[in-house]
Amino acid sequence: MKKMAKILGAALFALTAATLVQAHGDEDHAKKSGIVKKEQKEWGIAGDAKAVKGTVTLTMSDAMRFTPDKIEVKQGETIKIVVKNEGKQLHEFVIGTKKELEEHAALMVKFPNMEHDEPYMAHVPVGKTGEIIWNFNKAGDFDFACLIAGHYQAGMVGTIKVTKGDGHSHKH
Repeated sequence: MKKMAKILGAALFALTAATLVQAHGDEDHAKKSGIVKKEQKEWGIAGDAKAVKGTVTLTMSDAMRFTPDKIEVKQGETIKIVVKNEGKQLHEFVIGTKKELEEHAALMVKFPNMEHDEPYMAHVPVGKTGEIIWNFNKAGDFDFACLIAGHYQAGMVGTIKVTKGDGHSHKH
């Protein structure tokens, strides 16, 4: 009986450990597998790759700047935003409202290693490219920034103008 309990206990432990490893693995790779949580934000919602209407390419530099630092889109458009890190340090691209970005930037100063992985964020290592597919389903003026400690404070920010769809052309 004791031997059976030991075997059962070991099997249960192995199963639990495998489940934990599996769950952690799924969480890390959710974005890579295309599973994106779709949560409505003030500045839109995660977009579907099949609905992309255009691509905007930005570069990020160690001068703490985005180029370009202004994006204009029409309400309802799903845009692929490609961000290239041309610097020699990690940069990121995060969309939000000024208030939300400021609060998040302050947190990043306190907790520089804070992990965050939302569909409106792209962490881009040196020399790499990241991308976000975003549906700008709300009109308004929004912001984007690099929230790595000190980068936001150094002016690594930009703006996104989402205009009500009126049939006019837009620039990227």
